[in-house]
Amino acid sequence: MKKAAATRLNILQKAFGLIYEKGYQTTSVDDILATTGVTKGAFYYHFKNKDEMGVAIINELLKPSFAGSFIRPLQANGDPVDIIYDMMYDILMKNKFMKVEYGCPAANLTLEMAPWHHDFTKALNELSDQWKKGITDIIKKGKKAGLIRPDVKPEQVAVFVMSGYWGIRNIGKLSNNKAVYLVFLQQLKTYLETLR
Repeated sequence: MKKAAATRLNILQKAFGLIYEKGYQTTSVDDILATTGVTKGAFYYHFKNKDEMGVAIINELLKPSFAGSFIRPLQANGDPVDIIYDMMYDILMKNKFMKVEYGCPAANLTLEMAPWHHDFTKALNELSDQWKKGITDIIKKGKKAGLIRPDVKPEQVAVFVMSGYWGIRNIGKLSNNKAVYLVFLQQLKTYLETLR
């Protein structure tokens, strides 16, 4: 990796860490400079402004990370009920990237930035749409295989599962305890079983 690319990646990774812990609005460019050790000139060489860097964090760090945890598991063969449940269990209970006390980085950015920043909204919508499509597709596949009831509406399942995830991440953030995830997962399993 060339020095410029390594510097850019360093800025993105360390800025992400700050933003994930403190929030986007409360993290300043000066905070990022102090953490990365780069000069203001180096920062502005790579990004026009903080918002451009924020969108780059979504596109270059969050999307690849989420693809591995949220999308790839849904592309497996097998029973959709088990696959969706296992994916959610792994995301909530085993994922080392996301911390209970800080919630979901995509959900945090959505709450902070989507209402008033078009580029954030677009990037976060793409992330959300990929996950929704993954859940919808596996439910459709399950219906064709006779594993999911014919009357189940795949998009409704996707929206329900996603909204439950975003909600429990916020509750986990408030309680700072993964125990609340287990309560959610138990109810999620009960719901998913009704799809058979």
